[in-house]
Amino acid sequence: MKIPRSFYEKDNAVQIAQDLLGKVLCTQFEGIKTSGIIVETEAYNGRNDKACHSHIHGKTKRTKIMFGKPGYAYVYLCYGIHHLFNVVTNKEGLADAVLIRAIEPLEGVDEILKRRNKLKLERSVGGGPGIASQALGISTNHYGIDLLGDQIWIEDLGYKIALSEIIASPRVGVDYAGEDALLPWRFRIKDNPFTSPAK
Repeated sequence: MKIPRSFYEKDNAVQIAQDLLGKVLCTQFEGIKTSGIIVETEAYNGRNDKACHSHIHGKTKRTKIMFGKPGYAYVYLCYGIHHLFNVVTNKEGLADAVLIRAIEPLEGVDEILKRRNKLKLERSVGGGPGIASQALGISTNHYGIDLLGDQIWIEDLGYKIALSEIIASPRVGVDYAGEDALLPWRFRIKDNPFTSPAK
């Protein structure tokens, strides 16, 4: 079942980041469907989080979608090569988001392996935000796409992740954020082989 807009409208990005674990990120491009179980996320708060793009830079050409309606895709380029996929959350104007950091491939595995230039399923096929996007064919071309549409969406297939199975730790690559860099807003499914290495 496709997740409704109301899921993204919740006012706590940290809670949404945890709730997304076990959900399934799906893409369908040119008739090819691929999907992966979301196994790692990071939460960002647009109003008081020094690690969040919308808080650092305000409303710019790049961040404007974060200030829009929830349930849309914020995709940006990192280091000029990695396309990072984020889900816009909360209410319009508040600019919260959740970064999808890793997926466990589920559907279209052959296509996923081809996109990643790999021969078998291993962490390097879905572990890491740029890797996850590449595995599912997501790029900055999909910036601003509605996640209730037919190209990129998230489904609830009933995978239940207990709180005891979630590891919370500081986010990755946000040392510039001072004390906010220490916030435990990165969430991983315990013992999942596709999550990024521990920080």
